[in-house]
Amino acid sequence: MVLSRVLQQLMNGLSIGSIYALIAVGYSLIYSILQFSNFAHGSFLVIGAYTGFFISTAASLPFAGSVALAVLTAGVAAVVTERVAYRPIRERNSPTLYFIIASMGIAIFCEQTIIATIGPKFRTYPRILSTTSFNLGPVTVAIMDLWALAIACVCLVVLQYFISRTRMGFAIQAASFDLQAAGLMGVNVNGLIGLVFLIAGILAGLSGVFLGMKYTVYPQLGYLTIKAFVAAIFGGLGSLPGAIVGSIVLGVLEAFISAFLWSQMRDLFVFALLIAVLLVKPSGLMGKYVEEKV
Repeated sequence: MVLSRVLQQLMNGLSIGSIYALIAVGYSLIYSILQFSNFAHGSFLVIGAYTGFFISTAASLPFAGSVALAVLTAGVAAVVTERVAYRPIRERNSPTLYFIIASMGIAIFCEQTIIATIGPKFRTYPRILSTTSFNLGPVTVAIMDLWALAIACVCLVVLQYFISRTRMGFAIQAASFDLQAAGLMGVNVNGLIGLVFLIAGILAGLSGVFLGMKYTVYPQLGYLTIKAFVAAIFGGLGSLPGAIVGSIVLGVLEAFISAFLWSQMRDLFVFALLIAVLLVKPSGLMGKYVEEKV
């Protein structure tokens, strides 16, 4: 009986952890290039969630078509955000603090725009994926959670291959070490940063669609990215493998705390973990500590 509960919560944790990983990887990608935490990342998730909802209800497209348009819209929104808000700050060589303030302003602006135009009420996705479950030994697996886990894993594997095996991936790695040096070596820095934001926006939009189907869609849905941000810090901000590992570990621990302790302790644990990591090992599990030099 205990073993079946453990396996069940492990499956639940892997499902939500894989969605966290899609978000956390976007945080880490942007941080690795521009060295700031993009707090507007949750806005791309919300844009993807709302786009997928309206397309699936109004256009009655197949699941794949709805997801494709939703993630593309979120990706374009991320690129536009970088071009309009962040590039002018970067070209003026402004301090990192300016990026953080701008990202917080964008997040608030997007949330309030959605409330003013679409409304604050919760919206439920149509039944795109089957809500039925099946038994896998002692574990009950929801088909929607299985789809989310499978698609997230495929996306993360493809991204890892892209970063480690392609020319653009090598350019991203070079820029993560020294953006200015990469530009001097012939890398199109503006195009590269735009590509990074496109990838991050697409992954955030995909996670928004899955979170919208799993729960509901509402303007504050982007707040869930705070947990993915904690997972990215836990794994090592700027490290893609670290973001994935941190997200899976956080998702599994959340599931076990909810099942075996108290569900309301889950969020408390997340922020306690953040404080502990910052105090004990600020570089995270797989990140590298880099000392700033004057």
